[in-house]
Amino acid sequence: MASIFPNDADGDVLQGVAESGSDLSKPMTIDFFVAIPDETAGIAVAEAAQAAGFDTDVDLDAEDGEWTCYCTKFMLATYEGVIRAQEELGTLAAPYGGVPDGWETAGNV
Repeated sequence: MASIFPNDADGDVLQGVAESGSDLSKPMTIDFFVAIPDETAGIAVAEAAQAAGFDTDVDLDAEDGEWTCYCTKFMLATYEGVIRAQEELGTLAAPYGGVPDGWETAGNV
């Protein structure tokens, strides 16, 4: 199937979601990851993301010792929407040393 999305990492993931049988015209839960330097920064990023409409969770990966703020939103999986959400999270996280670090979805099959 020819991709209907830009040829980049976000477009590739969205193409995979479409090919999995998910209906891109209906919303789905999308999990965005924000790499953070420590728990204190994670809590601050989580609070800012919650105020922006994301559900959040802060977690330390026991294997690699890195902190992540998980920011989840029920939304349409559009290229523009995914890019906008990552940019918004980048802006919210930057004052605390956080940076967007990808996203995933199980789709809506």
